[in-house]
Amino acid sequence: MSTRIAFLKGHGTENDFVIVPDPENAIDLPPAAVAALCDRRAGIGGDGLLHVVRSAAHPEAKEMAAEAEWFMDYRNGDGSIAEMCGNGVRVFARYLQRAGHVTEGDVAIATRGGVKRAHIAKEGDITVGMGKALLPEGDVTVSVGERSWPARNVNMGNPHAVAFVDDLDHAGNLFTPPPFSPASAYPDGVNVEFVVDRGPQHVALRVHERGAGETRSCGTGACAVAVAAARRDGADPGVTGTPATYTVDVPGGRLVISERPDGEIEMTGPAVIVAEGEIDAEWLETVNP
Repeated sequence: MSTRIAFLKGHGTENDFVIVPDPENAIDLPPAAVAALCDRRAGIGGDGLLHVVRSAAHPEAKEMAAEAEWFMDYRNGDGSIAEMCGNGVRVFARYLQRAGHVTEGDVAIATRGGVKRAHIAKEGDITVGMGKALLPEGDVTVSVGERSWPARNVNMGNPHAVAFVDDLDHAGNLFTPPPFSPASAYPDGVNVEFVVDRGPQHVALRVHERGAGETRSCGTGACAVAVAAARRDGADPGVTGTPATYTVDVPGGRLVISERPDGEIEMTGPAVIVAEGEIDAEWLETVNP
């Protein structure tokens, strides 16, 4: 291993990431190392880490290599592995553009949640095809302190519990995972969104992301919220034949989510690379016992 490892820092609606380019999958990034890099005081700081690997070089992505050259090996801020990250896909696409791997237009990105397709506009935002939402049956409840709310179970390649509340302050500090029931609904934990209405087809959220705590934005969460809001409002594009589009305000900005009649969901929002530099590999080894 070289004594220094290249990295970049980027964010999508202030959901921020450490980006580690590693085309040949040569850098060892165990959970302890990822957690150290994402530490906001002793590391670089980020809600998660985007490990940029060619699909053909990663055992989890080889089967997707013919369809997507690049694999987003995404890790949560605590070092755990996650299936998908919507804001992360946009930032990943922006990195590929910055590095000269892709240009404006369409790009396919392999993830543990399947191949996602992004469109890089000539100016401004990036749109990501997020796939279809699954709506598991069964009642779910989430709680904060003495308050409890019914929640909609939505799966966007990762699990979400969406609760509509009267005031976003009711979500509490979101440092720790809000309790949910039944436990069988989310055996591997869950992302929890608390949602208020801002106007017609316009909502705002706060989110506890599994493995990261409260974050400034969650792309898959915004999609889950838009789907839950549409169903609550009696709008199912598969039934009406009309797309449902919701503006979703997150603490770090604004996303626009559209669900098409075929069930496909598109998310549009910003993605910014703010810095690049080098990681000291010797330091990284000391934090990886």
